[in-house]
Amino acid sequence: MGDNKVLLTIAAVSVAAYLIGSISPSTIIARLRGIDIKKEGSGNAGTTNALRVLGGKAAVITLAVDILKGTASVLLASCLTGEPEFGYFACGAAFIGHILPVYYGLKGGKGVAVAFGGLIGVNWKLALLLLLIVAIFTVISKRMSVGSIAGAASAPLAAWVLEPSFLPFVSVISLIILIKHGSNIVRLLRGEEPPMSIFEKKKSGDR
Repeated sequence: MGDNKVLLTIAAVSVAAYLIGSISPSTIIARLRGIDIKKEGSGNAGTTNALRVLGGKAAVITLAVDILKGTASVLLASCLTGEPEFGYFACGAAFIGHILPVYYGLKGGKGVAVAFGGLIGVNWKLALLLLLIVAIFTVISKRMSVGSIAGAASAPLAAWVLEPSFLPFVSVISLIILIKHGSNIVRLLRGEEPPMSIFEKKKSGDR
């Protein structure tokens, strides 16, 4: 494949993945209910705020679709080009599409779920390892933000071991996720970060 063709392919793959990543299931579900999710709860379009504002079913749909966006983008790129490395660009583009969606004024989520979906397409072992890290820290802390931060912080080292060629992409994605969680980190340091609603319910015994 010539250099020009490679660049054109990367551009086409990236644009397609970006447009896929820009789809926001929580925003769509909220609008169907007459709600602007960017003005409710934490103001984030991700799964945690969908759970808080829209309920469990909407949160599950949001999580599933966001993961699928990342996985589908990577697999589509790999299948169309026959080159697994193009999936790296697709993963990054879908991630950027999620946090800066063209359909919603460049105001999206924090990108954790779509990044995880992309990792599934790139290297499922890497994805499962990071999922385990996220789950452990989330359960221990009862805060999804802690799990997401721990997963992002661990991702470069995990990629270096399991998928070295993906390390530059993972490092950039992880850094962006950590930056997007800046307000969460501040609240954690102040002891002001609220637990996930599912843990609050269990604690209060409401249901």
